[in-house]
Amino acid sequence: MSENVPLNPPARARLRVLSVASEAVPLIKTGGLADVAGALPAALAPHGVAMTTLLPGYPAVLRAVLPAGRAKPKVLHSWDSLLGEPARLLAGTIGGHPLLVVDAPGLFHREGGPYSDVSGQDWADNWRRFAAFSRAAADIATGAVPKLAFDLVHAHDWQAALTPAYIRFAPFERAVPSVMTIHNMAFQGHYGADIFPFLGLPPEAWSVSGVEYHGGVGLLKAGLESAWAVTTVSPTYAREIRTREFGMGLEGLIQSRGDSVHGIVNGIDNTDWNPEADKALAAPYSVRTLPKRRANKRALEQAFGLEPGDGPLFVVVSRLTWQKGMDVLLECIDHLVGIGGRLALLGSGDKAMEAEFHAAAARHPGRVGIRIGYNEALSHQLQGGGDAILVPSRFEPCGLTQLYGLAYGCVPVVNRTGGLADTVIDANLAALNAGVATGVQFNAVHYSALAEAISRTVALHGQPEVWRQIQRAGMKTDFSWGQSGRAYAALYARLVEAQ
Repeated sequence: MSENVPLNPPARARLRVLSVASEAVPLIKTGGLADVAGALPAALAPHGVAMTTLLPGYPAVLRAVLPAGRAKPKVLHSWDSLLGEPARLLAGTIGGHPLLVVDAPGLFHREGGPYSDVSGQDWADNWRRFAAFSRAAADIATGAVPKLAFDLVHAHDWQAALTPAYIRFAPFERAVPSVMTIHNMAFQGHYGADIFPFLGLPPEAWSVSGVEYHGGVGLLKAGLESAWAVTTVSPTYAREIRTREFGMGLEGLIQSRGDSVHGIVNGIDNTDWNPEADKALAAPYSVRTLPKRRANKRALEQAFGLEPGDGPLFVVVSRLTWQKGMDVLLECIDHLVGIGGRLALLGSGDKAMEAEFHAAAARHPGRVGIRIGYNEALSHQLQGGGDAILVPSRFEPCGLTQLYGLAYGCVPVVNRTGGLADTVIDANLAALNAGVATGVQFNAVHYSALAEAISRTVALHGQPEVWRQIQRAGMKTDFSWGQSGRAYAALYARLVEAQ
């Protein structure tokens, strides 16, 4: 599941790692980054790594560290001026593991989401909010808080990407190794040159090998230049971002980092995502009791206002965006319905796409059902009751949706890119004969390719024994955090020992 990283870390003393992320389940989530940041501490604990998570002090996070009945939080440190704002470092727990929170009211005590206001408009000072967060992370990682000591810092995405740059350029007495993870290269945190004087970095940081990027400040770019190692969330995506098509302008930098760039596929939490014990389902089931899924299909049909039937029920849980290939899915809905399929979709995003999906549902009453928004329980029900889950992403660094589908026997239909290519085995003749096929893959996101993949899926679904074989193979696949945890632990150990 990884490139360039040995799976068995060398025996050594327990490593102390600071994970710096702008979101983490179960406290705050907008996407897959939160799932990974929330899962890593437990995934790494069996491999000799003690991970502490650092989060911004959003209202939702503060409510978790200030439970009812506790008069005062545990304050470990304070800053008179963290890029101009007073701030405190609070202690708590997340999933039974240590949590640190940067409580800076002027930066994070806001209504809305982590990055935008209640109307969905990005905060104009996001650069300052997350630069301050990264500066705090660098302070903590390098010993500013006497009670805390870390061997390595792991920064996630552009919101935390200045952490390795601060460690590299600012005058800290003690530097520590750093890892920078790209969860999606499309989001880079690029701002104008006018913010540089306010970052608290020395003049030498303003360079092509530092934070400067096309005449402005590139936050993700700064982290990729400064970190000791770079990871991304699947081996195929680690190769793809070396190309112009997927590198989003940073492919040259990724190429220059050579073998310090690693691909480690994400895992899933198989306690939260376990069809045998999932309370969101009408009828829990296992690989040995697949017929019980029928009750979930009936419940899903009712929830989405679909005609009941034994034909294939396709499901979608996605952001409604160009990246996710939702425009091409819109083109294919008439074909999907015309060959006997039905569609249940949960998602939100582009307003024009939302309207077009509603129009498709009106055009095909009882055959297409749409829910705009996101609901965690409903996403579980879609995986537990759907026959096949459509993931036609144009690019997908890793993807978790298809992993949930595999675990739930909801057969993934995916574009052959990024983590989708690494985790789904196409149901070609050889794979079917070997009993290893777990889904349907197609090449390139356009009408004819997706329509053909949907037709293949309908044909496979019409062969009950073959379909059950594909479901069982997917459900038996191990996409827990075990292998990924070992790979991260091995990388950490190698970097620490190289000091």
